[in-house]
Amino acid sequence: MNSDCRSPTEWCDAQRNAAPPRCLCVGHRTLFRDRGRFASPVGKCQEGGSVTSTAELTRESTSRYAQVRPDLKLHYHEAGVGNGPTIVLLHGGGPGASSWSNFARNIPVLARQFHVLAVDQPGFGLSDKPVDHPQYFVHSSSALKDLLDTLEITDRVHLLGNSLGGGTAVRFALDHPDRAGKLVLMGPGGLSVNVFAPDPTEGVKKLAAFNAEPTRANLEAFLRIMVFDQSLITPELIEERFASASTPESLAATRAMGKSFAGADFEQGMLWRDAYKLRQPVLMIWGREDRVNPIDGAIVALKMIPRAQLHVFGGCGHWAQLEKFDEFNRLAVDFLSSAKGK
Repeated sequence: MNSDCRSPTEWCDAQRNAAPPRCLCVGHRTLFRDRGRFASPVGKCQEGGSVTSTAELTRESTSRYAQVRPDLKLHYHEAGVGNGPTIVLLHGGGPGASSWSNFARNIPVLARQFHVLAVDQPGFGLSDKPVDHPQYFVHSSSALKDLLDTLEITDRVHLLGNSLGGGTAVRFALDHPDRAGKLVLMGPGGLSVNVFAPDPTEGVKKLAAFNAEPTRANLEAFLRIMVFDQSLITPELIEERFASASTPESLAATRAMGKSFAGADFEQGMLWRDAYKLRQPVLMIWGREDRVNPIDGAIVALKMIPRAQLHVFGGCGHWAQLEKFDEFNRLAVDFLSSAKGK
């Protein structure tokens, strides 16, 4: 079990007091050309530059917005500008999910070597919540392309996605292969095919129960399915997720997302059928006790993706990046930094 039972917010507060900090830029070249157009750089100014440190990376200091289309504004967290290739973090699709709730324990470590964009996918967090859209993976990957275009990021970006975010990452790599670098996928949606586990899984059933009756009790039941270490599901986490998930806009967006997986273009979500087309190096990470996308779901993807590898964490559920964050961070950085497979 994870010996550090602090919430992501508590953990990041502690990191602010850590010493010595390693300085990171927090501007983007586009933002310096037109301050405030897409986001306002935040950080301490040292020797004429806008900089911050890994110890100062907070929810507020990294917060950015981008108007990627006339009808769509995305919220994201940015850190590590100038420190290396861009890596996009894509969260899961549970009620109240956001990029910060999923990746607060990963952003400071990744930002030491990468330019990190942790994106609130459409319908989640502080991003806009449209309800009229195509199949969700198509919808979100298209929004991601527009975000990268808006920020004038034209080089390949690495993609790190959990659950729903894993599906978005794969869809993006399939649709825009010339813009996708390596992929790190944690229990990815759309790519896993249950060989032995029943379908729908426990996690999917709990998600459906919340969507049908969005109560605090149903949300807690869903969150507890996510992890092996139950101490991670604190009253503070439940309250924060419920406050975000229970707004009329969030509920409508969640239901629209669910309907998109049963719409006329639902096959766009069956990513496993096109997995053989992926040419990028892919690291799949699974929790052995995952009850949302069980471990046997990795078998088909591992067989079909030409350059895939699989790492399994024991004593771990669906949130490997949170539940095993220390080991996860080392594994992800090593994979993304390796010259092999570039």
